[in-house]
Formats: sequence, structure tokens, C-alpha cells
Amino acid sequence: MSNIIHIKNMVCPRCIAAVSNILKDLEIPYVSIKLGEVELPATLALKKKLALSIGLQESGFSLINDRKSQLIEQMKTLVVDKIHHSSDGLDIKWADYISEKLHLEYKYLSSLFSSVESITFEQYIINQKIERVKELLVYDELTLSEIAYHLGYSSVAYLSNQFKKVTGMTPSQFKKSIDKNRKSLDDI
Repeated sequence: MSNIIHIKNMVCPRCIAAVSNILKDLEIPYVSIKLGEVELPATLALKKKLALSIGLQESGFSLINDRKSQLIEQMKTLVVDKIHHSSDGLDIKWADYISEKLHLEYKYLSSLFSSVESITFEQYIINQKIERVKELLVYDELTLSEIAYHLGYSSVAYLSNQFKKVTGMTPSQFKKSIDKNRKSLDDI
């Protein structure tokens, strides 16, 4: 019987590699690893689970044990994966997407997120999108119009207004600034 464990702060492919290395170092076999979770072939003994917890914490991760925290982490993982690691456009309805993926009503998920994270789920999505905009501006490979289209904004003006509201500067000012003030994804 397989067992799924949930891990907080897994936000990129390098995180998957880091968790894989931790599991190998601790000689814990696994079936698969994806953002936010690891499938094990069997339940871990308490001693191994404690060692895993310590190993994960040393690398900036942590085990998630309660159901509500797991749901919130899954919501975050879906957003990060879609915004930062998907080549698909982002012209999606987040409420439908999250509900479909987690098989729960959006109203419940949104309320749960807000009660635990102290920001709304919608603001979390906006913050992630703005960090992605910052990243793409730093790379300087796409125009602002292309970035707006790629991230599902209806117009460059809408993206610029939202960017200024979150960062306090326009995308042009950000691009010219010396301090790019980017955040790591797990700090958003």
C-alpha cells in the first residue's frame, strides 16, 4: 500500500531534486516525487519520519501533517506550477481550475486559505503573477505586451496598474532600478 506525504515549500524542479537527495541520503525508498508531495511504497516508521522531518527542515522544507495545511499547500503548488512552470497561457478561471484539481468547492478553499494565510487566495495569485512579471522583465526577452498576454492579463495597462499597486513602481521603473527586489517563491 503506497503512502503520500506532503512537503511544504517545494516550489520548483530543484526542490524536487533536493528532496530526492534527502530521501536517498536517508535510504528512504519512494515511488514518485512531484511539487509538494512524495509517494512512498509504504508508511514510514516513526524514527525514519523524524529523520526525514529534520533533513527536510535543514533544507528549508517541512512535513505537512494536517489536512487543512495540505490543502493550502496544494493550492499554492497548483498556482506556482501554473504561473512559473507551465508553458500554457494563463487565461484560466482560477476558481474552476482549483476546484477541479482538488475536488472541493472554491468558496470553501478560498475561505480556508484566507483564514490561515492572512491574505486572500486571489491576492496570492496576483503576488505570484507579479513575481513572474519581475522575472520576465529581468530576463528582458519578452515585451511587456507579450508578458501581459502570457500571464493572462487583458491589457498592458491592467498589468501595469496591478504591478504598480503591488510593487509601488511601474514595470519600466522596475526594469531601470538597480535593486530588482525579487522574492523567492516560498516567501510570497
